[in-house]
Amino acid sequence: MSFRIGLGYDVHRLAEGETLWLGGILIPHEKGLVAHSDGDVLLHAICDALLGAAKLRDIGYHFPDTSSEFKNIDSKVLLAQTYQLVTGKGFRLVNLDATISAQKPRLKDYIPGMEKAISDTLNVDAEAINIKATTTEQLGFEGREEGISVQAVVLIEKL
Repeated sequence: MSFRIGLGYDVHRLAEGETLWLGGILIPHEKGLVAHSDGDVLLHAICDALLGAAKLRDIGYHFPDTSSEFKNIDSKVLLAQTYQLVTGKGFRLVNLDATISAQKPRLKDYIPGMEKAISDTLNVDAEAINIKATTTEQLGFEGREEGISVQAVVLIEKL
């Protein structure tokens, strides 16, 4: 059995008048994420982690932000297509761990919904998905509420 680890990182700017999608669910907040797609920074980081683990380049290679095909697309679609690429190479997800860095909004009440949306999208056991949220104690762009960043790590195995 062969195992691989992948690391994903993504950042999106926050702005008024945008929607805040995280982990496949809509979070009520006065600001949202600016992006070509729906801006779901969590799902984008997960996509990059999966693609990296399977040596399939990165999210921008497969879903370029210069393509009208992906304008305002639901990032759950990108995650599902990413996982199809990974499983197409004979891998399956063992587990996923991700950390969202955002000063606001407080996310702890939304995490179970995010984990369910991700496990449903990937068709994996929810026990394989772990999402955490933290603040940066008002430091950096996250602390100034200018943006949100996510780090995600995955373990995949060759079947």
